[in-house]
Amino acid sequence: MVLAPEGRPPDPVYRPVLSGRRGELEALTHLDDTVAALLAPVVDVLANDPGTVDALGRLPAGVVPAVDVSALPDAPEHDPVRWGVPVVPVIGLAESDRRLAAHGAAARAWAGRAVIRLRTGPDRVGPDAATTAVERVWRSTGLVPEQCDLLLDAGDVCCLADVRIAEPRVRRAAQWARRHAWRSVTVAAGGMPPALSRLPTDEPVRLDRYDWLLWQRLADLRLGYGDYGVGCAARGADAPGDRLPTLRWTAGGAWWIYRWCRRGGRGDERFADLCRTLVAAPHWPAAGAGFSWGDHEVLRRARRGAGAGSESSWIAWSTSHHLAYVLAALARTDREPSGSWRADQDILERGRAGRPQRGGESRRAG
Repeated sequence: MVLAPEGRPPDPVYRPVLSGRRGELEALTHLDDTVAALLAPVVDVLANDPGTVDALGRLPAGVVPAVDVSALPDAPEHDPVRWGVPVVPVIGLAESDRRLAAHGAAARAWAGRAVIRLRTGPDRVGPDAATTAVERVWRSTGLVPEQCDLLLDAGDVCCLADVRIAEPRVRRAAQWARRHAWRSVTVAAGGMPPALSRLPTDEPVRLDRYDWLLWQRLADLRLGYGDYGVGCAARGADAPGDRLPTLRWTAGGAWWIYRWCRRGGRGDERFADLCRTLVAAPHWPAAGAGFSWGDHEVLRRARRGAGAGSESSWIAWSTSHHLAYVLAALARTDREPSGSWRADQDILERGRAGRPQRGGESRRAG
């Protein structure tokens, strides 16, 4: 991992977009200080999960999550500034004036920054319209570009066709982004299918990580990397189905999905059989239980040292392993951290807003 000079903590190199469910947040609570400094998690707060705020308050001190409350009603009681826990607001381009003011208050109260989330599918607009939208955000929140991280959210990319559609959209959005002096620019996508219930059981099933493939195809842009962890980008689409014991284990450019329903014996024995199969697989990390908290918990169950856990536990252990694996993979890539992205200085010289001169860049879809 590239270390920051002069003793400064390293810039985050990975921005996972996690749901506010207990499993994902539980994985974050087990990060050590070194790993926590390299993560800048975004948490989608779900309308039907009132325990999210309490869970955010239990995160390690080094983790200040960005929170997206767009799924909640636009009312003062849902403003992050009222929660009493340090968070970074996530701001959409079409927020109401009231919510933008509340996001500005949250940014000033805690980290002094915000994440602006541009969804490259639903938010596709021309570059001038996008600039008008972000200028409204900065004006209403009292923030400036240098205080904002830009998240280019490509949404679902669950097959090669999705990647081929998403790539030019992200490229156009990244070209527009160079008009402004962002703190960083990250592309995030989700490659996990919306449902796993049709996959075979009692054997590991390989699924390609098309979110990782998309980022690799965008390598020349030097964007930061984000994904949706082991969840689906379409929130609610991966809701509990058959509730079979399931682990989603990241290795290389794939996930290995373990769904176990072998009959006979107690439930704890069946899950122990799943875990024994996983730890004997070629994609089990060489570091074993020391690789992540999730790997440690799986090995305990493979040795029958604990019970089978719950659906939230399976997501938590899978997420813990995934976060550790992605950080290790990013450390191996010959890429600079996400902070290496720079705005186009030639464009910025035209003015802080980065508007092109009359007769300059043509309008293109973002």
